[in-house]
Amino acid sequence: QVHLVESGGGLVRSGGSLRLSCAASGFAVDYYTIGWFRQAPGKEREGVSCISGSGGRTYYADSVKGRFTISRDDGASTVYLQMNSLKPEDTATYYCATDPGVGLNCPALIRGGEIVRHLEVWGQGTLVTVSS
Repeated sequence: QVHLVESGGGLVRSGGSLRLSCAASGFAVDYYTIGWFRQAPGKEREGVSCISGSGGRTYYADSVKGRFTISRDDGASTVYLQMNSLKPEDTATYYCATDPGVGLNCPALIRGGEIVRHLEVWGQGTLVTVSS
């Protein structure tokens, strides 16, 4: 079975940093595209970052570009999201997701919409709270 488990969330002050982890089981993270998404209370889910399975190319939403870095440890089957210079507006529950049965396009995942709603595998989420 394919599973994703996020960890690393917490409470941090504005300007601080956190590193989120997305541990995968049941599939090889270097073979499939994996995205990070977030959802704040009362807001729609949005794409944050994505790393392609083939080649490990990285993509970011404009709102996090230059502050967040996505990376992958193939041996540990884990995808990371390093978040620096955090802002209160980054407060949200962060999820990683993928769909091993579908060829995924990172820019499309970050744009959101139907392709995200139909992703097959989601983690349980990890809460990030940034205080001002």
